[in-house]
Amino acid sequence: MSDQNPVPEKFLKPYNPQAIEGSIYSAWKESGYFNPDNLPNERTESFCIIMPPPNANGSLHAGHALFVTLEDIMVRFARMRGKKALWLPGADHAGFETQVVYEKKLEKEGRSRFQMTREELYKEIWDFTQENKSFMEGQLEQLGASCDWSRMLFTLDDRVIKTVYDTFKQLADDDLVYRGARIVNWCPKHQTSLSNLETNAEERTDKFYYLKYGPFTIGTARPETKFGDKYVVMHPDDERYKEYKHGDTFELEWINGPITATVVKDEAIDMEFGTGVMTITPWHDSTDFEIAERHGLDYEQIIDERGRLLPIAGEFEGMKILEARDKIIEKLEGKGLLEKIDENYTHTVMTCYKCSNLIEPQVRKQWFIKMMPLAEPAIEAIGKDKVRIITPQHKKVALHFLNNIQDWNISRQIAWGIPIPAKICTKCDAGFVDVEDTVTKCADCGGTVEKDPDTFDTWFSSGQWPFITLGYPEGNDFKTYYPTSVMETGHDILFFWVARMVMLGLYRTGEVPFKDVYLHGLVRDAKGAKMSKSKGNVISPLEVSEQYGTDALRMGLVVGNTPGTDLNLDPQKVSAYKKFANKLWNVARFVLTETTDFEFGTEVAFASEDEEIMRKIDELSKELTDDMEQYRFHLASEKIYHYVWHELADKIIEDSKPVLQGDDERKKRSRQATLYTLLTTSLKILHPFMPFVTEEIWQSLPQKDADMLIVAPWPTQ
Repeated sequence: MSDQNPVPEKFLKPYNPQAIEGSIYSAWKESGYFNPDNLPNERTESFCIIMPPPNANGSLHAGHALFVTLEDIMVRFARMRGKKALWLPGADHAGFETQVVYEKKLEKEGRSRFQMTREELYKEIWDFTQENKSFMEGQLEQLGASCDWSRMLFTLDDRVIKTVYDTFKQLADDDLVYRGARIVNWCPKHQTSLSNLETNAEERTDKFYYLKYGPFTIGTARPETKFGDKYVVMHPDDERYKEYKHGDTFELEWINGPITATVVKDEAIDMEFGTGVMTITPWHDSTDFEIAERHGLDYEQIIDERGRLLPIAGEFEGMKILEARDKIIEKLEGKGLLEKIDENYTHTVMTCYKCSNLIEPQVRKQWFIKMMPLAEPAIEAIGKDKVRIITPQHKKVALHFLNNIQDWNISRQIAWGIPIPAKICTKCDAGFVDVEDTVTKCADCGGTVEKDPDTFDTWFSSGQWPFITLGYPEGNDFKTYYPTSVMETGHDILFFWVARMVMLGLYRTGEVPFKDVYLHGLVRDAKGAKMSKSKGNVISPLEVSEQYGTDALRMGLVVGNTPGTDLNLDPQKVSAYKKFANKLWNVARFVLTETTDFEFGTEVAFASEDEEIMRKIDELSKELTDDMEQYRFHLASEKIYHYVWHELADKIIEDSKPVLQGDDERKKRSRQATLYTLLTTSLKILHPFMPFVTEEIWQSLPQKDADMLIVAPWPTQ
C-alpha cells in the first residue's frame, strides 16, 4: 500500500522550539481565536479572566511568567471545552512604583524630578511607559499568552479615568469620602504619603533615652521630635501621679529654654511601659495625634517633608534627624536633663517598601475613604464563599484584614497617576470633590479655589479593574462576562488588590467581581532564595524560554507548584521538560511514520487490548478534567508528563513494534488507529500546558477534528 500520509520532513530533525514558536503564535493571532467573538460553534457558557495588568515600567519577571502560564492554562482549557473564553489583557501605569523606577533612571542621568515641572515629568514618564508597554506585550506573546489583544486596556486610558471619577463621586455622594488632617506615612526620600500596606515593619535596636521633664522622667528613642512637647500625659488610674490633675500646668527647663507644660490624663497610656508618663508629639506620631484630637490640643510640625528639622529646633534647624540626635542629647546632658541611656532598646520602626528609608509620620490633609461600610459586604461575600478563595489559610487572612480595616488614604503627592478631581480653597484649606469641574469658589468662606495637585493611590483604580475593563455599566462584555470566572494573582497582593476589588466591585455593581480566587506564591531561585538584583540570582523567564523553549519553561513553572506556596525555579528542571517536548516530537514521528498507509475514514475493528489502552486514556482525560476544574494544575501536568513519557513512549510504542511489523492486518490496523487516537488525545490534554509543540504537531496531522488545536474539542466533551 502506498504512503497516503507522508511524514513531513521536519520530523526527521529534533524538535527546535526557537524555530517554530514565533510562527505558531502568529498563526494563532491571525486565526482570531483569542477573541471569543470569533470562536467556532455555538458557545453559550462564558468564561472570563481579567489579566492582572503588569506594570508598564520594566521587563516581565518570573512572577509574571508564572501568572501567564497559569491563566493561559485556564483559558485554553475553557476554550477547548466549548466555552466563550475571554482573557482580557492590560497594562498598569503603577503610579508610585513607576515614578520610583523613573526617578532612578533620572538619577543615573544626573537629573532629578525636583528640577522639572509636574507636566514635564508626566510627559517623560508617559513616553517611558508607552515604550515599555509595547515591549511587554511582545514578552507576553513570547510566553504564549492567548489573550484578546483587541480588548487591551491601559490604566490611564480615558474610559478608565471616567469610571474611576464616577466611583469617587459616588463615594463622596454616599458620605464615604472625607478630606481630613491625619497622620500619614510619609517617605522623606520620595516625598509622598503611603498607605499602611506600602510600609514595612522592621525590628531595630536603638538607644532609648530617659529625660528629666520637670518633676517627671520620660523615655524616648527620638529626642529630635521633642522640641514642641508641651503636654505630659499619664493614665487617669495611675496612683503614682494622682496628685497631678488633668489641666494642671507647670514651668520647666527644656531643650531650648523654659516652657510651660500641661498635664493630660488619657487611658491610651500604658502604665507598665517606662515610667508610665509620656510627652506627646502629635505631628509625628499616630497615638500622640489621637490623644491631641481627643482633648482638642494644638500641635506643630518639628520635622519637614525632607526629614530635616524646622526653625522650632533653634540651633538644630536644617539638620537631618540622625545628624542632630547626638547633638541634641549632648545639649540635654549639659543642662542636666539626661538621666540615663538604654543602649539596647529593641523596637519596631516603619520603613518605605521601595527605598527602606524610615517613614516620618506627618500630619497632612489628605483624601480618605471610609472602609468599614465597604468591608462589611465583602466580609459576607468571602465568608459565604460567594467569592471562593482557593486555600483556607488565605481566606482566613483576607477576613482578618477586612475585619480590622482602617480608612484608606488615597492621596499621593506624585505627578504620575490619575489626578484627584477636587478643588482646595486657598484661603481656608477646605476641600471639595469636583468631578464635573464646576466648583469655582469655596462654599465655606467664598475664597478662591485651586485644583488639588495630588493623584490617586494606584490601587484605587486597580481595585475597580474587573468592571472597568468589561465596560460597566452598559457594555456587552459586562453583561456577558461579569462576574468573571476567576481572579488569578500573587498571594502578596491579597490585601493591596484582591480585597479592594471585592469591596469596590460590590459597591459599584452590587455583585462580586469574580467567583474564584487562585493565589500563586513567589517564584524563588533553584535553592529557594528570594530573587534580587543585589544577590545576582534573578532568573529572567524570557532568557530561560529562549534557551529551552516556552513549553519547557511553562512546565517548569507548573509541575509540583501547589496553590499559594512558593516555587523554586530551577533551569535544570526546565531543561528536563525540553527533553520531554522532544520525546513528544519523537512519539509523533513514530505514529505518523507507522500510519503513512492508514486509510482514515474507514471502519476499524478494534482488538480487545487496544480497547483497553483507549479506555485508560479516557479515564486519564476524565481525571485531568476534574483536576483542572479544581485548579490542581500541578497534579494534572505531572500526570500527563508521566503518561506520555512512561506509558505511551516507553510501553505502548515499544509493545506496538512487533504488532505493526507482524502479518495480522486486522491487528495492525487496530493498533494504527489506536496509536493515532492516543497521539491526538495526548496533544489535546497537553495543549493548555505546552501549547507550541502540541499545535506544531497538530498542524502536521493528516486527519483532525479542528483546523487548529487551540479550538479542538477537549477529549471529555
